[in-house]
Amino acid sequence: MTYDDFEYLRFERLDGHILVVTIDRPENPLNAVNEQMHDELTHLFPALQAEREARCIVLTGSGPTFSAGGDFDWFPTLQAPDRLERLRQDGKNLIWDMLDVQVPIVAAVNGHAMGLAASIALLCDVIFVAESARIGDPHVKVGIVAGDGGTVAWPLAVGPALAKQYLLTGDPISAAEAHRIGMINFVTPDHECLDQAVAFARSIAANAPMAVQYTKLAVNKLLKDAANTAFDVATALEIVTFQSDDHAEALAAIKERRDPTFHNR
Repeated sequence: MTYDDFEYLRFERLDGHILVVTIDRPENPLNAVNEQMHDELTHLFPALQAEREARCIVLTGSGPTFSAGGDFDWFPTLQAPDRLERLRQDGKNLIWDMLDVQVPIVAAVNGHAMGLAASIALLCDVIFVAESARIGDPHVKVGIVAGDGGTVAWPLAVGPALAKQYLLTGDPISAAEAHRIGMINFVTPDHECLDQAVAFARSIAANAPMAVQYTKLAVNKLLKDAANTAFDVATALEIVTFQSDDHAEALAAIKERRDPTFHNR
């Protein structure tokens, strides 16, 4: 895919060396991930691997939200084995391809980042978060395993104990707390998040591109080793839980605006 082929991702070049990629689903102010957006995110990182002009990439969201994660209206369509297998393959490719993008990626988390969006943000190279934003992975709250990167991104960011604290509860974390525990690099005023991220991207782009990219490549070898250990197990177990009664109950409870009752089946 070329940049013109994307509908929910916008691309803008600044100063010739900065590429700003914006998650933008106009009909959904939360930028929730439906099938089309998931497909576009899967194709985004191979496209960025082929980038030859930019020396740094900034990834942000449109409006008040980075991305709220999976669209609950999409989940009920994923019950067929072939669709779940495609989801597993695409999810793995998305994370692996992201780690193979040699151009540095700076996240400008302009608003809440949940689920898959949190995983993507946390696997960026430098992370700016707006002070009112929250980061979370609420997979367990909807009865499924955090198989789309959460079991990799969170332990890498904060270690196993804190990762399990947030992954096993699904509770979100404030920007200030995320910074305090070393999960992110910078907290910014809401209206300055993108500008500060772009300014930092320019400081990266001012350095020798090959040296920068090869340094990132070397560090990401460590991240890929961790992903290789956990990712396939997590996605396999996520597929199991997608077909569970508890997942169906969670979606029904959301639709009916009530608390779910889980039965471990």
